[in-house]
Amino acid sequence: MSSFSLYLLGILVLIAGLACVAWLMHVPPQWIGAGVIVVFGLGILGAVKHTHRRDPRK
Repeated sequence: MSSFSLYLLGILVLIAGLACVAWLMHVPPQWIGAGVIVVFGLGILGAVKHTHRRDPRK
């Protein structure tokens, strides 16, 4: 399993946990959905930033 997919798997577990807690706190579903989208987008950005290969010419 690559570092990128492992990073995204961790983000998905985090999102599931946060969404579950929000649901238990009776947060409206549209806010949960918006939060999931934002955290997933930030997770993709973080995964790309932390797992990209360095250019050997630099």
